[in-house]
Amino acid sequence: MSIHHSEKEAQEWREEEGPDPVLSLAATYVPGSAEEKALVRKIDRHIIPTIWALYTLSYLDRANIGNAKTGGLQADFKLTSNQYSIVLLVFFISYVLFEIPSNLLIARIRPSFYLSGLCILWGGVAACMAACRNYQELAAVRFALGVAEAGFAPGVAFYLSSWYKRYELARRFAIYYTATSVSGAFSGLLAGLITGHLDGARGLEGWQWLFLIEGVGSSFLGFFTWYILPDWPATTKWLTDEERLLAAQRLAYDGLGATQGAQGHIKEWDAVKMVFKDWRSWGFVIMYMLCTGAQTIQYFVPTLVSSMGYKGVSAQYHTIPLYACAFVFILGFCFLSDHYQNKANFISGASAIGTICFIIVVTVSSHIVKYVFICFAFGAIYALPPLVLMWVPNVISAPAQKRAVAIALVNALGNTASIYGVFLWPATDGPRYIPGFSATTIWMFIIGVAAQVMQYLIKKYPTEQINAEDVIAAEIEKQRQRTTIA
Repeated sequence: MSIHHSEKEAQEWREEEGPDPVLSLAATYVPGSAEEKALVRKIDRHIIPTIWALYTLSYLDRANIGNAKTGGLQADFKLTSNQYSIVLLVFFISYVLFEIPSNLLIARIRPSFYLSGLCILWGGVAACMAACRNYQELAAVRFALGVAEAGFAPGVAFYLSSWYKRYELARRFAIYYTATSVSGAFSGLLAGLITGHLDGARGLEGWQWLFLIEGVGSSFLGFFTWYILPDWPATTKWLTDEERLLAAQRLAYDGLGATQGAQGHIKEWDAVKMVFKDWRSWGFVIMYMLCTGAQTIQYFVPTLVSSMGYKGVSAQYHTIPLYACAFVFILGFCFLSDHYQNKANFISGASAIGTICFIIVVTVSSHIVKYVFICFAFGAIYALPPLVLMWVPNVISAPAQKRAVAIALVNALGNTASIYGVFLWPATDGPRYIPGFSATTIWMFIIGVAAQVMQYLIKKYPTEQINAEDVIAAEIEKQRQRTTIA
């Protein structure tokens, strides 16, 4: 659905009102202009650091269970390998169930409030894990944590796609996604310091302090970020009228509609049906399932490092190089994919590196060699999710409600792989963990092949593109109405 403006209507309006600066700006829009570059830098300064900080704390609160396990939680709760897997499992069940409903909400609610509010909520829930007395209570709180965090990652993906053009997305999302590697590395450092120095302080165990400090920190940040985050291009007060229109024009020119009404509103259920009927959605779901299945290794990194001879606090510190490697891989692959405007080839490249490295990890016996190549393999795993997820809005771009549902569907169903992936690394398979490494190697290989198949099918069966002029016209009308009301 679009708003159409005939030349006759535009001429009549010009005769009545005189030259329209908004229409003039639309007619003279030039991609890559100095004004556009200045606008993008302005947007970057507000959005990227803020969502990066939020996601760092999100991942810290989600993944610190692994550090807590090796920091005394397992011994205190007498956790078996199967019980620990259940604790991980319940998080993903709630996380998957609530993603699509949450992404339908963010298309209607101010994202500055919504994303910040989620951070306050999950921080409080994460801190409650310190009060758990057995693994059943811990599993229940982890389920609640999944509900609180479900809307954040797909919400941010949709949010970014409402501000940036399709080949600006991956590099921004990559910077945002490095929060996973930074939080992982920082988690190991912080866990080592907390469990090593606060164990027994004020009658609390080290792992309890870990949950409390990281959870309260998240909630604290959430109370401030809503001041910084903008909402949508058409409603952001620190943009001028010209900048607001230019922000909408950029997306329209690139085939992406701004969120609020640029392509007409469609009902939520209609958007869901559109996504479910689109074969491309299911191709992305399969690829993302393989990515997240492989990525469940992150919850066992301290355990895997311990199996290589590093114990206690040393094992916590030796997780840091893995996440440092992931940081480099994320930025490198995503920036290059935007530069060369090709996601599929870089997905296949990262999967090839991961496949080869995991084969070496499984076949060699030297702990040092294992450690080095698992660092590279870990980096390759982390490069894949942002590449796949940012391929979704590149291909399924409009209308905005469909894009929101598509991103949420891919992220939600993709994360179902984590439900069974957490059972791939039982303690009985140590110290070599051949089944877990073998399954991850196979998944990495299939991702690379699937990317090439997907690229071929998208080119062979292109879908109808949204008319950029219609989208610009809708934004012009909206800006004109807003100015008239003001």
